[in-house]
Amino acid sequence: MKLFLVFSIVMILVLSSCAQTLTPNATPITTPKTTPTFTATVMTTTPTPMPTRAEMIQQLPESQDIVTRQYRWWYAGSEWTWDLPIPQALYDYYKQRPRPPTKDYSVYVTHPEDDFYLEMLVKEIEEAAVREGFDEWETVNFAVSFVQSLPYTSDTVTTPYDEYPRYPIETLVDYGGDCEDSSILMAAILYEMGYGVILLSPPGHMAVGVLGGEGVYGTYWEHNGKKYYYLETTGEGWGIGEIPPVYESENAHIYDIVLVPILTHSWQATTQGYYVKLVVTVENWGTATAYDTYVYAGFDAGGGTLWSARESQLFDLPSDYTIDATLYLSIPMYKYTRIVVQIIDDGYAVDESYSEWFDTY
Repeated sequence: MKLFLVFSIVMILVLSSCAQTLTPNATPITTPKTTPTFTATVMTTTPTPMPTRAEMIQQLPESQDIVTRQYRWWYAGSEWTWDLPIPQALYDYYKQRPRPPTKDYSVYVTHPEDDFYLEMLVKEIEEAAVREGFDEWETVNFAVSFVQSLPYTSDTVTTPYDEYPRYPIETLVDYGGDCEDSSILMAAILYEMGYGVILLSPPGHMAVGVLGGEGVYGTYWEHNGKKYYYLETTGEGWGIGEIPPVYESENAHIYDIVLVPILTHSWQATTQGYYVKLVVTVENWGTATAYDTYVYAGFDAGGGTLWSARESQLFDLPSDYTIDATLYLSIPMYKYTRIVVQIIDDGYAVDESYSEWFDTY
């Protein structure tokens, strides 16, 4: 059987600051302690966009090329081949995009720039399934067999990094990846097909959970009152509900396929008399707006408390936007301390950093 995907992609570059309505999932790190001892000017600038896809692509060698990849795999007793054209510019965009600092790989599944491409890919899978007379269960397994046929490759071999999660487009062009890469691609395809999916992460591994109904059997995780059946994406022949023995008795982290903000930050501090001027740059590399966010900073007083603790104004930060917050901190005298900076979202410190320890005078 031969599966063809032929279409033209119009690069529509839209910069949107529309607020998302989904509630972000944040992992508690530290609950901020408020011990204000000093009133200082706190300024927050208006959020500004990080480089858009258009700007990023402009910095890359100009390319109108189409990369064609051919895949071969077996399903239902037949060998399938798929010639898949992929825009070079789309691959380049994702290749140079920073990896969000999170283990919640749903941000790779839900990133919007490849939605049009995944929609076309799924359309071709579904049309081929209709031509072959596949029912719904067979159609799902047809898509699963395609992803499972992709070779397993280790990040340490194929990249300069120990851990390098790939966006779906990267996995397709790179002819495979490791467990999180194939799981991200599998979840993106099933999600686009309209099926309930989650990401499952047993220790040192990543897989997909598929929402099951009547007639589905095997290993599952119950999540929000629903049963999600384990799907192994590395290696061929694994059915939905079948789990490698090494993971049978393991717990797994569960990640919903939802839009989430992923906040990171950097900062600079300069001394001005008895004060420190702290300029904190906050970036949102996630897929959802962070609401009622603020910067919390001060000097470490030990025991989870801060001297001269200050908060910025509240701000909302859309996906792919950045913001600068300036705080003035009163320097505590004759202390051995360090500067602590936290980004607070939904009441939790979702990103945190420290200076070196130093003495004040």
